[in-house]
Amino acid sequence: MPVCQISPAFALASPRAPYATDPAASRGRLIAEPASPTRSEFQRDRDRIIHCTAFRRLAHKTQVFVPHEGDHFRTRLTHSLEVGQIARSLARALGLDDDLAEALALAHDLGHTPFGHTGEDVLDELMRPYGGFDHNAQALRIVTKLERRYAAFDGLNLTWETLEGLVKHNGPLLRADGQAAPRYAKRGLPVAILEYNEIQNLGLAQFASAEAQTAALADGIAYNAHDIDDGLRAGLIDFAQIGEVEFLRAIGGEIEALYPGLEPVRAIHELVRRLITLFIEDAIAESRRRIAATGVASVEEVRAQDAPLIGFSQHMANIDRSISVFLFENMYRHERLIRIRDRAGLIIRDLFPRLLMAPDLMPAEWARAAAKTTDETRRARLVCDYIAGMTDLYAIAEHQRLFDKTPELRLSAPEAQDAD
Repeated sequence: MPVCQISPAFALASPRAPYATDPAASRGRLIAEPASPTRSEFQRDRDRIIHCTAFRRLAHKTQVFVPHEGDHFRTRLTHSLEVGQIARSLARALGLDDDLAEALALAHDLGHTPFGHTGEDVLDELMRPYGGFDHNAQALRIVTKLERRYAAFDGLNLTWETLEGLVKHNGPLLRADGQAAPRYAKRGLPVAILEYNEIQNLGLAQFASAEAQTAALADGIAYNAHDIDDGLRAGLIDFAQIGEVEFLRAIGGEIEALYPGLEPVRAIHELVRRLITLFIEDAIAESRRRIAATGVASVEEVRAQDAPLIGFSQHMANIDRSISVFLFENMYRHERLIRIRDRAGLIIRDLFPRLLMAPDLMPAEWARAAAKTTDETRRARLVCDYIAGMTDLYAIAEHQRLFDKTPELRLSAPEAQDAD
């Protein structure tokens, strides 16, 4: 069988499964609101996420490349939209609530800083004396506190199911004995999550819904496939290099056999779309197998499992891992990107201490909030919230306003390929 044979059966939507999350049975919102006459609870959550300020800002936040490097590269916004599309496809095929899956996919990156993971790492380092920084915890702060749109409440007042999925889409945060899960074992859970959990218990020791697991898997699919796309277009990697991954070499061979001499832009797109299709089809088949094997018949039974129900087969998980390793070694550690990341890190390193010492340099609303507290930790968190919310371009502009010299962040290398 060819590597990229596509099965049309996977395109068909399934009826709502008994293990899906039912919006009519939602645990509700922290602040009670009348039901919408035209939308389900999860459709309403999705719409609030799309219309919030933090979502719009993602248009100017780095995915891998700084946005002003080229209009064809992905930003956090375009990445989130692509994750949403993949999550909906998976959810529909599995009989899940695709509105909840999409809402979680669109919200999963709301807490990211300017300059991608570099900004997060530097801000976490600078915030270490004050509780650190975690983009998932920051997303929770945004949707429960920092967004200021509604007259009756701070944040977006999302449903319990959406908040649960936002916090736990990568798995439980606590072990059964109450200790932090392995990824938080050294530092403990982020303070923002613990504080909110005291107000509304999100069941941190359980898995999230299948819809949340679907959004997390969709993120991984989009991340690897689209970073290959952007890396090829930018000239940081080439077709010869990606041939180091046997699976990608096989797909490339099929494309060459079907379309000899295909122009590079079309060849890149053909590679990426086939890769995404194969990941989606494998995830659907494997998730159906796990669901059948466990016999789950409710969303509560999904949460009570000791392993995720949505995932890749072992074969495809190995392929996914090999692609991640390839991208880490050949693209993310490319000297051109490292140079830009180092310079972007300097911008955050300069801004944070300057604003912490002189919070009146922030816009009036932020300066007034800082003036109301004498607690250095609270002031540091305010500054952290302000910087984390910045777009790449705004962070650069603020640095230019406050400092005599600002690092240059453009790639000093051959221009990226044009693409439509």
